[in-house]
Amino acid sequence: MTRLAGWGGVPAVDARERVGESLPEVCRPASLTRGLGRSYGDASLPARTGAIVASTRLGDRVLAFDRVAGVLRAEAGFRLSQLEELTRPAGWVSPVVPGTRHVTLGGMVASDIHGKNHHVAGCFGAHVRSLVLQVADGRELEVGPDRESELFAATLGGMGLTGHILEVEVALLAIACPWLVIEVEPAPDLGALVARLRAASRTWPYTVAWADALSRGARLGRGIVIKGRWAEPGEAPATSPLHSRVDSRLAVPCNLPSWVLGPTSVRIFDALFYRAHCWSAGRRVVHPDRFFHALDSIRDWNRLYGARGFVQHQSVLPDEAGDERIVRYFETITRHSGASFLTVVKDCGAEGRGLLSFPRPGISVALDLPMRGAATQALVDALNRHVLDAGGRIYLAKDALTRREDFAAMEPRLAAFDAVRRLWDPERRLRSALSARLLGDPA
Repeated sequence: MTRLAGWGGVPAVDARERVGESLPEVCRPASLTRGLGRSYGDASLPARTGAIVASTRLGDRVLAFDRVAGVLRAEAGFRLSQLEELTRPAGWVSPVVPGTRHVTLGGMVASDIHGKNHHVAGCFGAHVRSLVLQVADGRELEVGPDRESELFAATLGGMGLTGHILEVEVALLAIACPWLVIEVEPAPDLGALVARLRAASRTWPYTVAWADALSRGARLGRGIVIKGRWAEPGEAPATSPLHSRVDSRLAVPCNLPSWVLGPTSVRIFDALFYRAHCWSAGRRVVHPDRFFHALDSIRDWNRLYGARGFVQHQSVLPDEAGDERIVRYFETITRHSGASFLTVVKDCGAEGRGLLSFPRPGISVALDLPMRGAATQALVDALNRHVLDAGGRIYLAKDALTRREDFAAMEPRLAAFDAVRRLWDPERRLRSALSARLLGDPA
């Protein structure tokens, strides 16, 4: 038995974790597959205490890498950090990159991750050519867009509930230079932030914004828009970024007191962060890790939130709902004193092929919220009411507190997903704490 939790530490479950190099053997008796445990809530936790969870972390072999066509096939436990070290020198990178390099290929598929380039590249699943799944009855199947396509679509963003992912084949993105050109632009308020983010998305392949979630009045939602693109050879250092890796030199040695990231300290941090980026506005060349994986430079940064942990809430508010919905969303955060240490805003593109994939055209807001019991639950409930009213949705890989009735109301695709699960797993052998909470699966 071992204590398992997501990256936010909320909740935690005692379970039996099976680890081994043969993923088919490791997964066969398990109710759930778990990668590196970097989903924030309960998606990688078992539905009940004592259940068997399969760890993929030793199933990390590269099975094929076509350096000409840019196609990689690897076991599900192969990590993004390993992919970057293997493919960047050959002129290829992952077509979609999340905020951490500490994630497995299987986890990237199960969450159908999106990145700062969703408006041009879509989700990770758009680039997956095939998967090998071990379905609930033990059979191994190769699935893809043209082979068991419904099962394939349900697996993209399906949070591991359609089968154990054993292998992933993905088409990579060609780059001429492994460095990033970025441009930093401050925005004095939420309206300017959203407008500048959308304008940047029309000309830059990577865009993201940081927002001050606690400022009020005229400064509500002020923030920083950061744009990026892969550099051309003549405008970047001749050395490889792999020779100057942004290592985790800093570390949080233990859980800090809960007051460290309270409303007062977060307000001070937000003010300093905003001013620092106003002073450093402009264009420059940076290491790709600083752009894609900034928080990875601090080991165990989740300990900043203390022993009670934190939850993340990420939602997308559709464009057709209007910008006033975004303003009211931020007003709700400030009214509840939601001390989000890191508030990230993105401009999402078209909906993906995954039956439960998160993004759709609109503005996505991701919040890191210290766990404060009933107060945090009340804030998430209030935010979800905004999401429902706007016709939006939440990201399952980040969720820990959404109520079942709210999720059912915001997810019209749920019936189609459930039909695939009934076909391939009528006894609900594959389930998680998330599926028990949101889908009514047995614990």
